[in-house]
Amino acid sequence: MRLRPCIDIHNGEVKQIVGGSLSDLSLPETNFVASEGGAFYGRLYRELGLPGGHIILLNPAGTPEYEADIETAREALAEYPGGLMIGGGVTAENAAHFLDLGASHVIVTSYVFRNGRVDWKRLERLTREVGRERLVLDLSCRRTDRGYCIATDRWQKLTEVYITTETLELLMESCSEYLIHAVDAEGKRNGIEEPLARQLGDWGKLPITYAGGVGSFEDLETLREAGSDRLDVTIGSALSIFGGDMDLAEVIRFLKDSGKHPESEC
Repeated sequence: MRLRPCIDIHNGEVKQIVGGSLSDLSLPETNFVASEGGAFYGRLYRELGLPGGHIILLNPAGTPEYEADIETAREALAEYPGGLMIGGGVTAENAAHFLDLGASHVIVTSYVFRNGRVDWKRLERLTREVGRERLVLDLSCRRTDRGYCIATDRWQKLTEVYITTETLELLMESCSEYLIHAVDAEGKRNGIEEPLARQLGDWGKLPITYAGGVGSFEDLETLREAGSDRLDVTIGSALSIFGGDMDLAEVIRFLKDSGKHPESEC
């Protein structure tokens, strides 16, 4: 299990929010606002040798706030070219631009899931533009009575697509990795979505990064066991660098002592 670092950007600032509180009608519930910009975090992750992290732009595309997000992301990518992925407002039209800024991959949800379903033509076009090897699909999901339902548009809209073996198998032909936020747990630091982690770990045919709910080293151990040691992890609000109680250096040591160094292959 590797640590995949994160840089979440809202209104041009590095923040940690409660993911389920994102809304077009009100400000999100915020756990942390950094005094440092994107460059600080990009440089930190590079110096610690933590590749494969992700930058998420949280404002709606086409707004002045989104442009401010991009500028902060640009600073991070300049410090760690090839070390970070980027998502939020990515389309077939602008994906190459983000790669030119230094992103290793682009991360996509809403462009591919339209009207509640997979838009296979858009997915095919996107794969042509950047290549399967540089595309990560974000299958962030919310818990429902029927299972874990993929959510789009900054996690505000539920689709008709669920996290199932069939879904994972179908989409894996078009991407190199999955990023999956458990939206209902995101930013709350009160435990992971264990059933989701088990479902993903049982499959395990592509690299998968799980995010959502990690608030302690016990949660990390639960994730390692539930995910059959096949999942990577993102920790946000709980980390010391984002105002939390989990020291980043201790997390790196914990994962190393658990059997795999954060820089190793999953």
